[in-house]
Amino acid sequence: MRADHGKFDLDQLPCTAFRVTLVHRIRSHCAYTRQGRGLWPQRMSRRRVCVETRWPPVLGKDDAMLQDAFGRSFEYLRLSVTEVCNFSCSYCLPDGYRKKPGPGFLRLDEIARLASAFADLGTWKIRITGGEPSVRKDFTQIIETLATVSGVRRLATTTNGYRLKDNASQWRKAGLQAINVSVDSFRADIFHKVTGHDRLEEVKDGIEACLDTGYEAVKVNAVLLKGINDQDLALFLDYVKNRPVSVRFIELMRTGDNADYFKRYHVSASVVSKALVQRGWVRKTREVGAGPALEYVHGDYAGAIGLIAPYSKDFCKSCNRLRVSALGKLHLCLFTEMGMDLRSFLQSDDQQDELKAFLGKSLQSKAVSHFLDDGITGGNHRFADIGG
Repeated sequence: MRADHGKFDLDQLPCTAFRVTLVHRIRSHCAYTRQGRGLWPQRMSRRRVCVETRWPPVLGKDDAMLQDAFGRSFEYLRLSVTEVCNFSCSYCLPDGYRKKPGPGFLRLDEIARLASAFADLGTWKIRITGGEPSVRKDFTQIIETLATVSGVRRLATTTNGYRLKDNASQWRKAGLQAINVSVDSFRADIFHKVTGHDRLEEVKDGIEACLDTGYEAVKVNAVLLKGINDQDLALFLDYVKNRPVSVRFIELMRTGDNADYFKRYHVSASVVSKALVQRGWVRKTREVGAGPALEYVHGDYAGAIGLIAPYSKDFCKSCNRLRVSALGKLHLCLFTEMGMDLRSFLQSDDQQDELKAFLGKSLQSKAVSHFLDDGITGGNHRFADIGG
């Protein structure tokens, strides 16, 4: 497929969400420099900017081969490499990680075979998750392995950031392109209360290291918690004022064992979306391969705000992701009763065709949506078990 090239003059575009999004992208990519963060280059006019575009994106011949019975394509894999986490976040691992008997986590060779099969079926985006993925001693090798898989065009991870300051550059050189960092509050006392660790400043230093190192996307994840951080929007907006960082507010979700916690702390993401609209923020056009977040942008801000609202209408309609746990089990949804074991297909390079056939067949049993509104949370008790 040949991509068309062209140039657009912003003055010729109507004042729509598309125009605001385009202005925002220009600002995010051009304005953030080590010497003068948040400032437009002196010779660049904010009123008249021409940008070269490449649309539609280049797609391989086998893209979107993984489809379910409802016609949804799955180009995005969330791959957990460990259940271990050194933080004890109140909404995820309030009692800390507790080792369980059974097989170990996926080996490097198993990870390579798994990623190769998914890539052959059109999956081009992989996010390394956990637990805390960077607790693995071979985390850098995992990045290097996945970065060399043919067909993988986007490699990301989600981290609590405790190793980020010292390793951001090394991971970027290994092939990591995008990173999400969990920061539930920019107030040190609240951060400590939620995570069990007084490490906010070093996590923030890690984010700065990512911006300085040149990651293609840097995002901050914050789980919305009533009475804890739901009134902190101004602090998050101040953080993205001059930084090309996207803050993602994640609506608290029910699991098998958090009924009381959910009842006490759940707050709808619509509270944030209404506040954003009142402040002049507009919805950004959803990008190809993007996750479920509804992203908002503002012409006066270098960063963006995203909302992940699983209880919203049609949340599952655009589902494009699959999950594999650190134990090698395929989860068609975050809220399925159980995973399907893939490990027996990962022991030899000769099993690739068998693995791909199993993946394609398994997708046909994926439900049209989750059933959270009916109180059905599936067999998942902790998000750390399958990577969230």
